[in-house]
Amino acid sequence: MNYSKRIRTSVIAGLGAASMVALSACGAADTKSSGGADEVTITVPSWVGARANAEVAKKLLEDEVGVKKVELQQLDEPIAWDALNNGKADAILEDWDGQPKKQKLYIDQKKTVVKGGDLGVTGHIGWYVPKYYADKHPEILDYKNLNKFAKDFKSNRSGDKGEFIGAAPSYTTYDEFLIKNHKLNFKIKDTGNEAAQIKEIQRKYAAKEPFISYWWEPLWANADMDMVEVKLPPFKEGCNEPETKTECGYANTPLQKYFNADFAKDGGDAAEFLKNFKWTTEEQNEVAMSIAKDKMSGEAAAEKWIKDNKATWEKWLPKK
Repeated sequence: MNYSKRIRTSVIAGLGAASMVALSACGAADTKSSGGADEVTITVPSWVGARANAEVAKKLLEDEVGVKKVELQQLDEPIAWDALNNGKADAILEDWDGQPKKQKLYIDQKKTVVKGGDLGVTGHIGWYVPKYYADKHPEILDYKNLNKFAKDFKSNRSGDKGEFIGAAPSYTTYDEFLIKNHKLNFKIKDTGNEAAQIKEIQRKYAAKEPFISYWWEPLWANADMDMVEVKLPPFKEGCNEPETKTECGYANTPLQKYFNADFAKDGGDAAEFLKNFKWTTEEQNEVAMSIAKDKMSGEAAAEKWIKDNKATWEKWLPKK
């Protein structure tokens, strides 16, 4: 199991219901007699970076590849994998390796899902503090010294412990076990959802308050904040098994795409385009920032990026 798994299920505020449709009872990809997909369904996890992938893919599939209709389905990751298995969805464009059991079942055993290639973005989760605090207290950057500074992170909710700003409750993390197993004098604050966590971090950062939090990359908000990672024990394969014994930090995870097997085989130009879809963290963050910070619609954000980056996306188009 990859330690950096992250099951993302909370709903981002302002996601825009118009761009996400309910999972239909019918099959996902309608295929033409030539074998090309006429309609494509892409599952979209709830975080903004994943939406950036899907919005750009949708726009290009419809405008450049000739797919009549692309549906974006906001689905929790476990349900998305089930949808790929039963043909109600065609593609996941950003997977953080959060479903190893379903991967083994659907890819290795049932062979209903296949790998779609590297997205080009590397995901990383860790514990972070703001640089302005780390500059004053450089020792904070080693987890062994955290208890020395716990008092600086206390809040009216954490009692005599330091407050650790946790991820959305629906995310899979090991912070509870890391704190317990390393005997750290911290208490996790549940933030409710990703949008609430980011908003709180932004508020504390603007006020130059000390804080320590579960944090990750890629994330559009990092463009406006200078965060520094606290060194945890290095990740080694199997170091989080069982999870209650976890003492190691998080791994770097090259984010992956996965397709329904029939779509990968018979989806024609649409499947080829999605296999070719590969961009950088910076490019994803650019679109995500347009959506989350600039409050653009997903379609408008995709259109803006596509207009300015033709040399990048032309490489994704099927060869004629």
